[in-house]
Amino acid sequence: MNKAIGLDVGSKTVGIALSDAMGWTAQGLETLRINEDEGIFGIDRLKEIIEEHQVSVAVVGLPKNMNNSIGPRGEASIQYSELLKEACPHLEIVMWDERLSTVGAERTLLEADVSRKKRKAVIDKMAAVFILQGYLNSKS
Repeated sequence: MNKAIGLDVGSKTVGIALSDAMGWTAQGLETLRINEDEGIFGIDRLKEIIEEHQVSVAVVGLPKNMNNSIGPRGEASIQYSELLKEACPHLEIVMWDERLSTVGAERTLLEADVSRKKRKAVIDKMAAVFILQGYLNSKS
């Protein structure tokens, strides 16, 4: 199995998770600071991570509305995946329905009794883990 990267794209941050070499588990890697309004997307840093870890698949969280339609955040995720595809043409990109990933990440952190301040610092990375783990589970 080739390594995969999971991305939780927000307007200010991108949570990043990486699979193990076997493609079984997802681990949080880092949270990229971005600024959509200023056109700062962190694609160069992402490209470095992809090359360094020899990633062949990027799983991008696609937030959908509960009625399955795609709103502004979903459109932003699609645009982000297109920027990534331009920077890394060899990369396979999978859009993954992430409706419950942030909710799941929040619940996991609450159950682990992580303080609000710490939750805020790791929530995007955790959401990326949920996105990637969902994808990996679907493959096995």
